[in-house]
Amino acid sequence: MPKGKKHTPEQIVRILRDAEAGHAAGRSVAQICQELGISEKTYYRWKSLYGGMKTHELSRLKELEAENLRLKKLVADLSLDNAMLKELAEGNF
Repeated sequence: MPKGKKHTPEQIVRILRDAEAGHAAGRSVAQICQELGISEKTYYRWKSLYGGMKTHELSRLKELEAENLRLKKLVADLSLDNAMLKELAEGNF
């Protein structure tokens, strides 16, 4: 992939699985990273984030992150509404 190109989490999980297979076959991490076109730093960062994760677990994680974002927005809206109502009740408008 061209430099600066982002990989999707699904692609990262597949790459890590391929890398583990290559490592089990006796290739070094440096060789694997060179074949994949990524740096060792990127490999270890991905491994810490996505290591051992399966594709269905990744889709569940994405669903939970989306729900978490939605809930955070909802809490922010409710907090703002609450603050405005308090100001109106105190007559400080």
